[in-house]
Parts: sequence; structure tokens; C-alpha cells
Amino acid sequence: MPRGQPQAHEVSFAGDRNPAMPAYFIAATFLAVVAGLAVAGSLPLAVLGLYALASAAAFVAYARDKSAAQSGAWRTPESTLHLLGLCGGWPGALVARHVFRHKSKKPSFVAEFWVTVVLNCGALWMLTPPGQRLLASFLDQ
Repeated sequence: MPRGQPQAHEVSFAGDRNPAMPAYFIAATFLAVVAGLAVAGSLPLAVLGLYALASAAAFVAYARDKSAAQSGAWRTPESTLHLLGLCGGWPGALVARHVFRHKSKKPSFVAEFWVTVVLNCGALWMLTPPGQRLLASFLDQ
């Protein structure tokens, strides 16, 4: 801070880029695939509802945690944010991380976030007919 005055760092103009665009695309594509599988009968329709509700809850949790971080209030534990993602809220969490620019720089959090995405997608795949056949083949041995 020269002469004790605040100074901006890493500034970009609003029209320069949209860092949330890949997040929107990934989340929307994933939810569209889940919707397609539900409509086709490969997944229960309730799974789509679960993803929608969990994503909304995760988005709100990230928004509240960002606000708390800025105001010095009580923070949401990282484990809670990861649990929301693991339970199907990762599309909402992904968008929220980019919209609010929150929890997107800490390498350990980012790595754990993507582990929850992979675990959730693996669990989802186990609900599909090919996943169920694979699981049944392992259980029959």
C-alpha cells in the first residue's frame, strides 16, 4: 500500500472474460445428461430432483460461506461443503465457486472437490443398468 492507501490487484474489466462459463457448461451438460437418462428410464426421476435440490443447497452454502468470509462471521466447514457436493450438489457448487470466486484457489480444497465429483459420478453410474450389471457380476463371484 503506497502512502497507506488501498491498492487493487489482479483487476480485470467486467467484459474481459467470464470465468464461470466453463462451470455453467459442465454443470448444465451433466444435469442434461441426468435428465436424459431419467426420461429414458435408465435412472429414477427422483435422481434428477436430488441433483437439483442438492445443487441449489450447495450454491446457497457457498454463497453464505463467501459472505461470512467477507464479514468475519461463522464459516461453513469445508467438510460440509464437500459433503453437499458428494451428495449430488457438485454442479451447484461448481457454478458457485466460479460465480462467487470462492474456494477456487486453495489447492487442497480444489483437489478434494474434484475427488467428490468423481466419487459422486461413480455412484451415479452404479445406478444405471450397465453399472448395476457390473456390480452384480462382482457380487456373484
